Amino acid sequence: MVGTTLTQIRTHIESLASDDGAYELVCGRTGERPVPVDGLRFEDRSTAEAAARAARQYRSALRRYDPNVPYYDLIVSEHDDVPGFGGADATAKGWATAGATPGLPEPPCDLGTDADGRPECAGGGRSERVEFCHRVAAAVFEALVDADHRTVETAVMDAYFDLAETMSSADDLCLRLLESMATALHVHLTSTEQADVLERAASNLSSRPESAGALEATLAEMERLDLVGSYTCSSWRPGPDSGTRSAELTLERYALSAREGRLPVLPVVLDLYRRAESWKPVSLHVTPADEGWHATLSVSSKSNAVGLASVPIHERAAD
Repeated sequence: MVGTTLTQIRTHIESLASDDGAYELVCGRTGERPVPVDGLRFEDRSTAEAAARAARQYRSALRRYDPNVPYYDLIVSEHDDVPGFGGADATAKGWATAGATPGLPEPPCDLGTDADGRPECAGGGRSERVEFCHRVAAAVFEALVDADHRTVETAVMDAYFDLAETMSSADDLCLRLLESMATALHVHLTSTEQADVLERAASNLSSRPESAGALEATLAEMERLDLVGSYTCSSWRPGPDSGTRSAELTLERYALSAREGRLPVLPVVLDLYRRAESWKPVSLHVTPADEGWHATLSVSSKSNAVGLASVPIHERAAD
């Protein structure tokens, strides 16, 4: 055992990583690199095997929060030996021929199969959405532990287990989990505390270089994962001072449902946090629109971020 909390285990795994390491951890069945080893490399095979043991412990601990967290058969692979490493065509056979060392396998995936008869945990479409939701949930849980918000953690878990008793779909369950988390953050934390949790959670996710197209990239990712059916996004327009700007959005067929007059936007805002660290979300004004929502997002490079896990729904303006 290397720790008892998600944060302790993840910190241990990251301490084993090396920027120029020759080994990575992948699922022997699918070629995926799941949280918390996504993007990490290790100097030698024995270090990678130690990281694999800790990663299995991490995902087992995460399963206390969500019993439907996908299972992966983590193995060690020397990435230089596998052309197209980590690509869409990666297979368990490919890792084996590269001299991969099998780890202790986790139980097989029990999420069923997709329309083509493939295991849903093997990637693509629906399972990618499930895995994304799990990554977001894990990052937020870690942030809550780091900030010692035990009341929120308990509230989320109580709501989640109530849902788990009545829902059989892993896809629907992960969406309801994010809704519950967003609601709990709003109910139990101040705006400043929410913003702190979101910033901590964003730092727990794999970061990407900041770019002027961060908002467009976030919305495109939401569409790819089918969290949004389609979207539109205006260009940024300057705010009242040089440190603020805003954009108009429409989100059609948004996968998360409104709750008590508020719209959970946790996955959208958190993804934006990790892509555009210097521009902090400070306002999100949401109104109903045809087949979805219209929103005005304001960000600032000077003001502190505002907690936006869940935002009030305003009345639609009269035509």
